[in-house]
Amino acid sequence: MSDAQFTSSSDIDVQGEARQLLVDLVSTPSVTREEGEAAAVLKGFFEEHDREVWIDEVGNVRAPADDSALLTSHIDTVPGDVPVEIRAAQDGDEPALWGRGSVDAKGPLAAMAVAAVRTGVSFAGVVGEEVDSKGGRYLVDDRETEPDAVVNGEPSGWEGITLGYRGLVGGTYVATSESGHSSRPDNNAIQDAIAWWSAIEEEFGGDEWDAVFDRVTPKPTKIQGGLTEDGLSVEATMEVQLRVPPSMNTEEVIEITEGHLDVADRVHWNDRVEPVMESPRTPVARAFRAAIRGAGGDPRLLRKTGTSDMNVYAQVWDCPMVTYGPGDSDLDHAPNEHLVLAEYDRSVDILETVADRLQED
Repeated sequence: MSDAQFTSSSDIDVQGEARQLLVDLVSTPSVTREEGEAAAVLKGFFEEHDREVWIDEVGNVRAPADDSALLTSHIDTVPGDVPVEIRAAQDGDEPALWGRGSVDAKGPLAAMAVAAVRTGVSFAGVVGEEVDSKGGRYLVDDRETEPDAVVNGEPSGWEGITLGYRGLVGGTYVATSESGHSSRPDNNAIQDAIAWWSAIEEEFGGDEWDAVFDRVTPKPTKIQGGLTEDGLSVEATMEVQLRVPPSMNTEEVIEITEGHLDVADRVHWNDRVEPVMESPRTPVARAFRAAIRGAGGDPRLLRKTGTSDMNVYAQVWDCPMVTYGPGDSDLDHAPNEHLVLAEYDRSVDILETVADRLQED
């Protein structure tokens, strides 16, 4: 990404240590697999506050401390040139930081780093969330013990607490048929692929009145087909994803989809993430509700139709967890991505209050 797309953080008029860290992180590009410079900024922040910190072998920033809570968010962003500047929010006159990652998820990341330093709880900034959760998967494998509670960082709005995410199965469908004249009535591989996917869509069509979160939603992401190079066969391949609600698991969804395959067809499953749904009555959820109310807010309990690193953590760690962070998730990956600074400030306060409460329990 060109340096011309980013304003130097030293050129932005910003007040306060917490806001400065946010600006520094958003001003440092960190597209997935290129998180090194932003990780160094984050590591430097913890070193300035005399905290133990290191960058592990996959690129995560690790700052362990009091494990009554682990505050964690991701460093990487999707690609996109959104010039970094502070100007009015799109829907009002409040100052906002514009830039790629300001919402997803450097706002939550910076807020958690500041709260971790101020309260002394554990912190991890992880890599690869936007692609394969490489950093989150390494973190759960590498830690010797699980934390007492996890707060995962994604935009929820300062009054929102995310308790659930759907899971995901992804794979590549492959069908092959003998080549022949297009006037023949027999299906070729391309028609087989279309027929299979139509059966999947009908299978999971469900009731249109059901909430999206509670349904399996299938989505083809890429399809190609035609004669093979030797001219003797027709081949079709289709990249597919199916989102999995907490009422099911990935194995059940795979069994259903494979039940519609013909003998010659197959799917190579290459991505499986289980859904997660946390109780609103856990100590960490209660702490957030109390903190938000104490700050004059109205807590909102959210369920997200996508996936996050919380799915990964919940499959390994048997501890209460929620996802929280400043920002409007409708601006994730958007060309107008920006974060209202007052909301960021409030989220830092909420995280500090929650961390202090969890340390007392």
